[in-house]
Amino acid sequence: MAKENKTLKVCILGAKGYPYVYGGYDTMVKELGERLQKRGVDVRVYCHRSLFKEKPAVVNGIRLIYMPAVETKSLTQLTHSFFSMIHACFSDVDVIFVVNSANGPFGFISRIFRKPTAINVDGLEWLRPKWKGFGSKYFFWASRMATRFYDQIINDSDEMRRIYLELFNTESKVIAYGANPSFNSDPAKLQKWNLIKEGYYLIVGRLVPDNNADLIIGGFIQSDCNRKLVIVGDVPFQDAYAEGLKSMQDERLLFTGYVTDPEELKALYHNCYAYFHGHEYGGTNPAMLKALGYGCAILALDTAFNQEMLQNGKHGWYFSKNPESVATLISKAEISPDDLDCLRITAREGLTQKYNWDHVTDQYLEVFEELKKRSKSGKKNLK
Repeated sequence: MAKENKTLKVCILGAKGYPYVYGGYDTMVKELGERLQKRGVDVRVYCHRSLFKEKPAVVNGIRLIYMPAVETKSLTQLTHSFFSMIHACFSDVDVIFVVNSANGPFGFISRIFRKPTAINVDGLEWLRPKWKGFGSKYFFWASRMATRFYDQIINDSDEMRRIYLELFNTESKVIAYGANPSFNSDPAKLQKWNLIKEGYYLIVGRLVPDNNADLIIGGFIQSDCNRKLVIVGDVPFQDAYAEGLKSMQDERLLFTGYVTDPEELKALYHNCYAYFHGHEYGGTNPAMLKALGYGCAILALDTAFNQEMLQNGKHGWYFSKNPESVATLISKAEISPDDLDCLRITAREGLTQKYNWDHVTDQYLEVFEELKKRSKSGKKNLK
């Protein structure tokens, strides 16, 4: 009689793949997948076939499955996830882990096949300005469908958990996004942009309306600050909003575009006078975690999500959603170098245990093992 294989088999789908790292979900797949693999889990990651010139079957012990997609701006991600979900349902995996609430409806497929599932639904996608009309309605509907079809909903902040309870009457497990703190970087990396230590404020993020770079830049231009404002990021397509930002005329503004070298990005964080965080929607934000982990003085938009991450002002200052508030906060920062030093010194203390990648992995592993156990015993979902 053959011995039963007790190895936990988990597949991850909904991101771009591994070891491809472009955004938050891709980073999570890398950090979580590698740690699960080292703990003896059979990890499989679904990859966008068109993004990978080379297609190795295994990288760092993680099995890679390359799936096609309908390559259009609006359908690529959804169709890739759809094909990946069908493939996963015909495989021998114990648990399917999906990222992105847009994939909520595909839980219907896994439910038919009786495959245990968990989904990380991220933030309030339906409120983001780029998803107007049908896009906004789809994300709201897809998020609702996720609560009906998936066995375990995962949110990355307490505020998102509250919102899912309020809107969808659905409980979720809170597992935060992880951080990788660092104390050292090479200041010589700044020479690429002729920058000096603490000679600039910093923005990092996609140039999209919900990150409010226009608000921050507008307030900065209003100020009489002598430092520069460095804007790191772009969008991967032609966009009127992003082009409008880059056309703003002020000699203190510096648009770097994408910074793909992690050591260059680390140096920009480490050596800024203060980091501006204008992200408005969503839970735990990776750029904010980097700012905390790299010891930045943080100036953040006053939202419930940012209040939660900065422990209600313990690790940052806030501005309201208008340029005048930004200009006022800059004036305060300019005359308060000692206070900003204190924020830098204590920033990493904001990375409590819940933002530790090993602790994050512990929690995901617990969810996956429980889903497998309940599936074997025929019990209902975890919600």
